[in-house]
Amino acid sequence: MDREAYRNCSSLVKIPRQSYEQFWSSHFVDYIDKELSYSKFFKKYLLPNHPCMFSRRFTEEWKCRKQWVTEDGKPNFQKLLQEFDETPVPVANCNAKEYNANPKQVMPFKEFIHYWREYILNGHSSPKGCLYLKDWHMSRDFPEHNVYTTPVFFTSDWLNEYWDTLEVDDYRFVYMGPKGSWTPFHSDVFRSYSWSANICGRKKWLLYPPGQEEFLRDTHGNLPYDVTSAELRDRGLFPHAEEACQPLEIIQEAGEIIFVPSGWHHQVYNLEDTISINHNWLNGCNIDIMWQFLQTELSSVQKEINEWRNTMDSWHQHCQVIMKACSGINYGEFASFLKIIANNRMAFLNACSSGDSSDYSRHLSEILTTLGPYHAAFDLQRVAHIIECLLCNEDFKRLDHSTLTLQPETMLQQIRDTIQSTRGQHLLYQE
Repeated sequence: MDREAYRNCSSLVKIPRQSYEQFWSSHFVDYIDKELSYSKFFKKYLLPNHPCMFSRRFTEEWKCRKQWVTEDGKPNFQKLLQEFDETPVPVANCNAKEYNANPKQVMPFKEFIHYWREYILNGHSSPKGCLYLKDWHMSRDFPEHNVYTTPVFFTSDWLNEYWDTLEVDDYRFVYMGPKGSWTPFHSDVFRSYSWSANICGRKKWLLYPPGQEEFLRDTHGNLPYDVTSAELRDRGLFPHAEEACQPLEIIQEAGEIIFVPSGWHHQVYNLEDTISINHNWLNGCNIDIMWQFLQTELSSVQKEINEWRNTMDSWHQHCQVIMKACSGINYGEFASFLKIIANNRMAFLNACSSGDSSDYSRHLSEILTTLGPYHAAFDLQRVAHIIECLLCNEDFKRLDHSTLTLQPETMLQQIRDTIQSTRGQHLLYQE
């Protein structure tokens, strides 16, 4: 990696709203069909938070593109049944609404495939509704399969690095759905990035740049379930919907990979019988967006239970508990997350400097080595910036720091010492 990609990036500047509007007005998404260096992807898409599409050449060697798909480009039900048969999988009903999502059930994989075959034979309709296998942790359930390889552009993945360390969860998913299945309007978990590869089939994406979703809220402050609904023309219910830009509409073909930036709300349709692989991920380029999201989430919880503020000695701790239940993370776990990311990079830089082996998985070692010491130093600078933000945050100050795995002042000094002591060494590396 060349250091120019990371120079002056330690304190990222937020992208002005007009930049998103200029991007949207061009109604154009870059289509990448040739070699692209990681540094260029970093500078052109990650930092400015812009979407792009990678051609099918980036997935043509994946096993799943060959084994899960028939010669005429359809899902290979026979092969899939051989591999997954009785495996329990999560299945949503696209015809039912539960709050602002589709209710899910768990069923054996073979039962879903039986349904899917009948759905196709019945002209893509069923009295059971339109069922959609989604958010299936296939890679976690079948780690030996290795049916795809994460492209290098998406490997700086703090989210899955953290959960892999804990060995309790991940954000790598398989989706399988018939023509007509869809996902309601949303942005991704923790305002993460996502990448989604079509193994077969086609999708239509409706994308809104960050901030545009605010115009789409109803009078109660809720986002719409379906941005194509006629309800949005009701100015009494959605008073500002007409002020929102038209969505960026993208058709994704078989084999292509879409990069969905942080905080871009979207709605997605399967135009054909489709299988896709999706990762949610985040890193130093959007960690500040995650931190802003967490502050907003805590503020929402505090408003909801504000009436009990003066009657509970542990009101602030209760807010953190509720936040964890609603959002999947709170300030204490966020601090643990930052500690693991920082420790891995400090170990990597120290190993580069000393020549010793690092104390983490071989897979992570390969990723950090591929991205290089400049990237590790950039990551540490970004973690340090967020820790500085935590130290200035009144709600974080109220936490019992004796219970935290991260002692922020100590970690901040360790990061600074590591960057300083290894600076001369990692500047020797070239792209």
